[in-house]
Amino acid sequence: MTIEGIARKVKRARSSLYRRWPSKRHLVAYAVLSELGPAPAPDTGRLAGDLAAAVRTLHEAFAGSLGPALAGLVADMAHDSGLARTIREEVLLARRNSMRRALVRARERGEAAAGLDIDLVIDMLTAPFYYRALFGHAPITRRMTEAVVDYVLTVAARGARS
Repeated sequence: MTIEGIARKVKRARSSLYRRWPSKRHLVAYAVLSELGPAPAPDTGRLAGDLAAAVRTLHEAFAGSLGPALAGLVADMAHDSGLARTIREEVLLARRNSMRRALVRARERGEAAAGLDIDLVIDMLTAPFYYRALFGHAPITRRMTEAVVDYVLTVAARGARS
């Protein structure tokens, strides 16, 4: 992926891309923002629906165009603290907060245990997508997406009132 290649694909001059994004890293970060969106876990009334909606966006993004770009973006984040901050604040934080709200709602409805470690559950929910996209050892499939939600629901429900 190069700026020249992107410019050719979108039929724009490289200079027009550089006016909007100072580097390829920033353009890729914008693509991540656009593809994932800020709030993946709408209130469906059930934790299963909320989490399925949240991971569906990850499946669509990482099984599609973002998957191959992710490794490069992670490497760029390691060398560009401003880019890393942008990704954390504008992509990850909004998505994590959306999932956090879904898990809090689930606790209030009795679907999730009161002592649930919400941050760890969010990591468990999202990590398989990033891991598979980064290392390419296994595909990101709909079945894998469903299995992730099923496992997380099992963990979240432990100790919840029935």
